[in-house]
Amino acid sequence: MAEYPQDVVQRFHGTPEQVDAGLVGEPPRTWESVVIEEYDGSWAQRFVAVRSSLTEVLGDLIISLEHVGSTAVPGLAAKPVIDIDLVIEDTAEEPSYLPALERLGFRLVLREPWWHGHRMLLSPAEDVNLHVWPQGAPEPVRHRLFRDWLRAHPHDRERYAATKRRLARDTAHRPRDYSLAKNDVIDEIYARIFAA
Repeated sequence: MAEYPQDVVQRFHGTPEQVDAGLVGEPPRTWESVVIEEYDGSWAQRFVAVRSSLTEVLGDLIISLEHVGSTAVPGLAAKPVIDIDLVIEDTAEEPSYLPALERLGFRLVLREPWWHGHRMLLSPAEDVNLHVWPQGAPEPVRHRLFRDWLRAHPHDRERYAATKRRLARDTAHRPRDYSLAKNDVIDEIYARIFAA
């Protein structure tokens, strides 16, 4: 059985108030509704294209760059937004990376120093969520574990897809509740991952 540090095993649950406090500028229009689509193989190609652009402008600042989230799991229905975890040395040093990302058209939408230094930027078409983490943050580790588990466990992949479809319907009147509403099923899957 793999051993994981406590900060990896203990998942952080943010609140809507915390998200609001971290918001920079206007909320993305993609937060106004939740649309779940069947898996699309072009999602992986979109990640490759964005990875290439990020590597070109950030170079050696990049410690790791991973396609995470539901679009990174073949066969999994998802919102058609690519989630990318970018790990750099220190997210607080925004002048070292933000101007380069802004030149690519990314816009800073969340600054959450209380959540392991997380920053989130959005692509111009709002079809890429770029999550920037400092070295040593546990969240990118959890994201990779969750992605890899769903890739290898079809039952959990299907259960998660069914939950997402149901919650997209159930939260249609308050789409910003969608992400927090997934916590129960996500925590159940993490319990299996950490027990395996």
